[in-house]
Amino acid sequence: MNSDLSTVKAAYEQWLAGAPAGPADTPSAGPEQTPEPPVATVLVPRVREAEFTREGYHLDVVVRPDQVVEAAKIADRLGFSIDAVTGVDWIREDQMEIVYDFHHRLQGWRLVIRTRVPRQQPELPSIHQVFPGANWHERETHEFFGIRFLGHPNLTPFLLPEDATYHPLRKDFQGAA
Repeated sequence: MNSDLSTVKAAYEQWLAGAPAGPADTPSAGPEQTPEPPVATVLVPRVREAEFTREGYHLDVVVRPDQVVEAAKIADRLGFSIDAVTGVDWIREDQMEIVYDFHHRLQGWRLVIRTRVPRQQPELPSIHQVFPGANWHERETHEFFGIRFLGHPNLTPFLLPEDATYHPLRKDFQGAA
């Protein structure tokens, strides 16, 4: 792999340029269709070089929820490893953001892949089959934010009680009942 970060950026840009249209890109066929969640009309996939000294990463890739697995596969092919998966509660926007942090151990690059899902239905595909190390990170993100990773083998809590029905890192959390 070329030691130039522009190679990584170009790989994501080319993929996004050729990616099939998703819900936000497909015009509605008529009133009989169920409207997409509000997040679908807001989220526009993009690739942006970041200022590492200010932001802590080199490249920021925003994708639709249905694109996270393919975005992870690209990171894997380019030699990145998973560092963390976490959530951000955008309560005013009624959205949950999922942030995947990657690093490239040979080049020292930091890559962030992010997406958003509706807060009322916070789910997206799991990337644990691409990066087995994401298993625990997704499990913890589910536990604390209530984000469901579809296809994940075991989303039971490992820090909270097994019967916990609350997610303490959501901004509207009032305390365990």
